[in-house]
Amino acid sequence: MREHDTQPTRAWVLHPDLKSERFRRDGHLALAEAVALAEALPDIEVVGQTNVPLQRPMAGLLFGKGKIEELKALFEAQEVELVLVDGPVTPIQQRNLEKAWGVKLLDRTGLILEIFSDRAATREGVLQVEMAHLSYQRTRLVRAWTHLERQRGGLGFVGGPGETQIEADRRAIDDQLVRLRRQLDKVVRTRDLHRKARAKVPYPVVALVGYTNAGKSTLFNRLTGAEVLVKDMLFATLDPTMRAVKLPEGGPDVILSDTVGFISDLPTELVAAFRATLEEVLAADLIVHVRDISHPETEDQAKDVADILASLGVAQGVPLIELWNKIDTLPPAQAEALETAAARKDGVFAISALTGAGLPAFLDAVARQLDEVRHETRLHLPFAEARKRAWLHEQEVVEHEDQVEDGFDLLLRWTDRQEKRFREM
Repeated sequence: MREHDTQPTRAWVLHPDLKSERFRRDGHLALAEAVALAEALPDIEVVGQTNVPLQRPMAGLLFGKGKIEELKALFEAQEVELVLVDGPVTPIQQRNLEKAWGVKLLDRTGLILEIFSDRAATREGVLQVEMAHLSYQRTRLVRAWTHLERQRGGLGFVGGPGETQIEADRRAIDDQLVRLRRQLDKVVRTRDLHRKARAKVPYPVVALVGYTNAGKSTLFNRLTGAEVLVKDMLFATLDPTMRAVKLPEGGPDVILSDTVGFISDLPTELVAAFRATLEEVLAADLIVHVRDISHPETEDQAKDVADILASLGVAQGVPLIELWNKIDTLPPAQAEALETAAARKDGVFAISALTGAGLPAFLDAVARQLDEVRHETRLHLPFAEARKRAWLHEQEVVEHEDQVEDGFDLLLRWTDRQEKRFREM
C-alpha cells in the first residue's frame, strides 16, 4: 500500500463508547471488531487500543480537551503514526484531531474503504471502490480543507493522492464519478449478460450471505472444492465467486455464490457502490444466511445482515435457510443444545463448515427447497425454436411430445422457477 515505506505504520485504535446511543453495542466487543478491521489492512501494526467512554461527541473535537491531551501523550510515547477511530468523524473533527495529535486519522468508513481498496480484484470491484473513495473524499476535500493547504495523502490512506496542494474540487470529483459510472455501467451490463446466460442453464442460484468472518468461504470451499481465500480476517472475500455444486440424492445441480461479508455500520458509499456485486443475491433462487453462532454478538450480527438485505431490496418471497456455523468451536454441551434448538426451527441447521458436521441435512433441505411443486403446461414450439426445445429436454420437464406440421406440441411438467427461466429466454 505504501511502496516507499518498508516499516509498518504504527496504529492505535480508539472506540468512542457513546453512552447516549440508543442501540449501544458492548464497548469491548466493538473495540475488538475495530482492531480486527485494522489488522485486515496490510502494513499496519496495531500497537494499542483504547475504549473511550463518552456522554456525547464534542462538536469540533469529538473528545474532551482533557482526553485529547491524555491521548496525545500516549501517542507520542508509543510513536503512533495513525489513529483509527471506530465511528463517524466529521471533516472538521478529523482536521482538528490530526492537528492536535500530529498524526494521520481514519474513521470507520475510511478504514473499511481502505480494506476494500486493497482487496478488490475484479474490474467491477475496483471501479466500485474508486467511486466509494471519491464519494467519501468529496466531503473531506470540499468541507474540511482549502486549496491553500496540503493534502493529507502521501502514506496511501484515504484523503488525497499525494503531497501536493489540493487540486481536485467538487466539479472535478463529480466529473470523475460520471466517468467511472459509465465504465461501471459497461461492466454491469456484461455481468447482466452473464446472468441472463445462466438463466438459460438448468441451474438455480444459491447465494451465501452473512456477517464478515462468519465462515462463508470455508463452507463454499467445502461444498465446491474451490480454493477461495479463507482467513480468520474481516473481509477476506470481496469479489463474488460462483461454482456449480451437485446436490445429493439426485437433487438438482445448483450454482453457489460466495459474496462479500456484511458488517455493522457499513459505509453508505459502499452499500450503494457494491449494489451491482450484491445483485447476485437479488437474483438468487435461495439465500443461505451463514452465522457465526459462537460469536457473543451473533444476534446483533444477524440483525445487521437482515437490515442490509432489506436495504438492497431482497424480495420477501425469496426462500432463506439459516446456518448456525462454527459449532465445532463450542463446548460439547453448548453445541448439543444449539443442535437441538436448531432442529426445532424450520429452515435452521447447526453446522461446522470446517468439519462438515450437519452439512448432509442442510444439503437435503436445499434440494427439497429447490424441488418445488410442479404443474402441467401445454406448449407449441415451431421448428425454428429448436434451442428452446432442447433446453426443455435438458430440464427433463417434457412429459409428452408430438411432432406436427409446423413444429412440436409438448406437455410439460415443471416448476414456476423453470417456467420463469423459459419465458426469459
